[in-house]
Amino acid sequence: MSTAIIFGLLVVLMLTGMPISISLGLTVLSFLFAFTQVPIESVALKLFTGIEKFEIMAIPFFILAGNFLTHGGVAKRMIRFATSMVGHWHGGLGLGGVLACALFAAVSGSSPATVVAIGSILLPAMVKAGFPNRFGAGVITTSGALGILIPPSIVMVMYSVSTNTSVGALFMAGVVPGLLLAFFLGFTTWYRAKKFNYPRQPKATWAERGKALRESIWGLLLIVIVMGGIYSGMFTPTEAAAMSAVWAFITAVFIYKDMGLKDVPKVLLSSANMSAMLLYIITNAVLFSFLMTHENIPQQMADAMIGTGVGMIGFLIIANILLLIAGNFMEPSSIVLILAPILFPIAMKLGIDPVHFGIIMVVNMEVGMCHPPVGLNLYVASGITKMGITELTIATWPWLLTMLVFLVLVTYWPALSLALPRALGMVV
Repeated sequence: MSTAIIFGLLVVLMLTGMPISISLGLTVLSFLFAFTQVPIESVALKLFTGIEKFEIMAIPFFILAGNFLTHGGVAKRMIRFATSMVGHWHGGLGLGGVLACALFAAVSGSSPATVVAIGSILLPAMVKAGFPNRFGAGVITTSGALGILIPPSIVMVMYSVSTNTSVGALFMAGVVPGLLLAFFLGFTTWYRAKKFNYPRQPKATWAERGKALRESIWGLLLIVIVMGGIYSGMFTPTEAAAMSAVWAFITAVFIYKDMGLKDVPKVLLSSANMSAMLLYIITNAVLFSFLMTHENIPQQMADAMIGTGVGMIGFLIIANILLLIAGNFMEPSSIVLILAPILFPIAMKLGIDPVHFGIIMVVNMEVGMCHPPVGLNLYVASGITKMGITELTIATWPWLLTMLVFLVLVTYWPALSLALPRALGMVV
């Protein structure tokens, strides 16, 4: 009964157009006041203790690093390097876009930031080179989603906060699937470019490639700092986030000099706004999770699902469908913070590795970011390309289909996610 009331309240509030964070908070407070004897003091206490986690500090730092890189000329140098390496193949600029998105994803941790940084530079260049607008839009919208799978990833930090899973293990688990998805998206780009005979770039000389690498090396060093530091045990993922913010600031302001010191307050303010919004969602989601646990709902759902005889394969099908449906209405942070506490206990009872399940959730979020009505990447790409959401959705379908095939692969092949963290001794 309590499950129906809680989810009924949440759905009604969301249907009024209320932001998801406020809907969560109001649902919790309404239910607690009307149907329980929980003292209000415990709610206030939970608000503070719920976000008193060291891992959460990584989120503002990764957002700040991503903003410095987006405004600081790192993206255009990565594009130049990527196109010098693969530009001579069919659909060269498109392939360069996929590679540039993968590289930028490895330093930013955010999908919309990746779409903005790479798309705003590359899409006009692709149209000028003779590519159809739809082709470029499809490539960048979907490849930008690599921002939350290739570490560092803000969504992985959210999952870690919700389930107490190691952020370091999640970051390492995202490396191989992220690179494989980049390859899949690149193959789709190459195949369509070859089929429709889209233009190719002149083959760059090794001297030109070396020059492009030298120019982009300061941005690429961020990958070494974050991943190398975590892997070597030099610092935690949260400390790596702080280091990445400092390095991104130094690179943008003092090395590339594409950003002046006068621009820094604007970047800090924009990062603070985004961090505050995410932390507000997290706080309300923590309250929602507290209510679910208090009413023993995850445990009841786990027992009910296992009682029906649904095995691991059946549960993963249900979880994927549920997450894909949620992707139609909510953005990734909200989905992870609401559904992870519900699905995670069931996954654990069925013997699914918590790190593997985290990667499955992230890949689902990636797909959700590229289809309507709430796909964040679609709206960002729409702003850059001036294309309507319907036209963009049609443009992205070949790559979206590729991502769905990849989702099936990553769901039922745990070794894909777990091989690297196992080799590093991060998971059993």
